[in-house]
Amino acid sequence: MKDKLFLILGIFLLCGCSNYSKKENLTTPQMTYSLTNIHMHDSTAFTEGLFFFNNKIYESTGSPEDFSNTGSVFGSIDLKKGVLNKIIELDKTKYFGEGSVVLNGKVFLLTYTSKIGFVYDFSTLEKVAEFKLPGKEGWGLTTDGIHLIMSDGSSRLWFIDPNTFEIVRQIDVTDGKGPVLNINELELAHGAIYANVFLTNKVIKIDSSSGKVIGEIDLDPLAQDAKIAYPGSMEMNGIAYDEQTDRFVVTGKMWPYLYEIRIK
Repeated sequence: MKDKLFLILGIFLLCGCSNYSKKENLTTPQMTYSLTNIHMHDSTAFTEGLFFFNNKIYESTGSPEDFSNTGSVFGSIDLKKGVLNKIIELDKTKYFGEGSVVLNGKVFLLTYTSKIGFVYDFSTLEKVAEFKLPGKEGWGLTTDGIHLIMSDGSSRLWFIDPNTFEIVRQIDVTDGKGPVLNINELELAHGAIYANVFLTNKVIKIDSSSGKVIGEIDLDPLAQDAKIAYPGSMEMNGIAYDEQTDRFVVTGKMWPYLYEIRIK
């Protein structure tokens, strides 16, 4: 009888340890960062896209109806003055600007609910094409140097041919708990995709092959700092990577600052 009790207890402990191990595996690894610099940012910019190109930071913005001082524009940021130098401006009565990127000498700019993307010649800024978005909406945009990589607010990422606009492949972003929804602004660095999660101050690191979340960064302290400096600051939405200096720059909707960080 005593032997049976020990056997049952052993099975119980074994099952308990097994379940505990599974629960531990559900946890996304937390990544840390160091703050290396702070730059000025236009607090009227409703940030939707952010990226480095030719040693400059480019930004695209949206224009909510209840924020009359915002616009759907694309341009470069003057880091000393915090001014967004507009080079492309959409009609805000028709289009809400979203993610953007430069690839093969062209600017690709998404719109929110219009299901249209615009293409401009980067040197002349002349509009050269339009394309239909594959997802339900246009949210974030980045590139791996070959394809456009787009989010639509779901857990899905689309890899798109920049010439034919055909879908090359797609991945679904998942963590230990299942699909990760609200994938927003995107950036590619070291072969992985970094993404803001809408309505949070969190950045996740995504395996670009499998879609699995392999890391998470809590940037809430930066969001709180921005909120103190300018109470109108909203959630984080903007992450850019500079390959030459291995630095990230992050910001948010209507934040007064751009924060330069190094992710450890």
